[in-house]
Amino acid sequence: MNNNLKVVLITGASSGIGQAIANTLMEKGYRVYGTSRNIKEENIIKAKSGSGFLKMIPLDVRSDESVKAAVEYILQKEITIDILINNAGFGIAGSVEDTSPEEALSQFDTNFFGVLRMCRAVLPKMREQKQGLIINISSVAGLISIPFQSMYCASKYALEAMTEALRIEAKPFGIKVSLVEPGDTKTGFTQMRQYTAASYNSAYNLAFLKSIKKMEKDEQNGPTPKLIVDAVLKIMNSKNPPIRIVAGFSYKTLVFLKRILPSRFVEFVVSRIYS
Repeated sequence: MNNNLKVVLITGASSGIGQAIANTLMEKGYRVYGTSRNIKEENIIKAKSGSGFLKMIPLDVRSDESVKAAVEYILQKEITIDILINNAGFGIAGSVEDTSPEEALSQFDTNFFGVLRMCRAVLPKMREQKQGLIINISSVAGLISIPFQSMYCASKYALEAMTEALRIEAKPFGIKVSLVEPGDTKTGFTQMRQYTAASYNSAYNLAFLKSIKKMEKDEQNGPTPKLIVDAVLKIMNSKNPPIRIVAGFSYKTLVFLKRILPSRFVEFVVSRIYS
């Protein structure tokens, strides 16, 4: 199928990584439907060349009704949904002790259950058309836990596990599933990070502030979203996509070292980085 006939649905496409992916695919001729909670009504951004377009539509991955409405809207306009890219997500920072169950649920509702809702919404159509591709944007934090980011890491660890299972389940229907794992990336994610309410008057406050300062510095000095866009394109252009792609050489090295080094040593290294 030609690019200009392929339909792509991207969550969290109004900024950062999602926006970069959406704009690139539009320019390459894909029919892109980007989503955001902050879009009040549908709007179209046409590509400067080619037949691709980017249409932004409202969608809140935390709402079953919103997800259903968005997918139904697209299927009223298009014959297929060929590719789903689950990018919507946010981070909440704070120690485990300072994180309330409500705050943890909020983190999971977007980063994990939001992906589950999207997959459940598009899989019936993909099974019917006997083809499809789902790309879940995870994180290196889904492989290596970071102090004071426990709930973000946990949501990404859970996403990794679900994606691995879905890959096996969906394969007989011609549906491919992959993960992209970014490391520190320079986007608005840093400014949008939330903090647990108890963090501001906590026994962990000093260590928390030092850790957050290190995270923010690494993110703002990190690469642009192009690394993630390139990883997404590699998966889309692969006949047999890999289970996961780690975006960035330094992060690949860190993940590789985790696999071969003792866990206590990895823990020591991570604690030194964020202390």
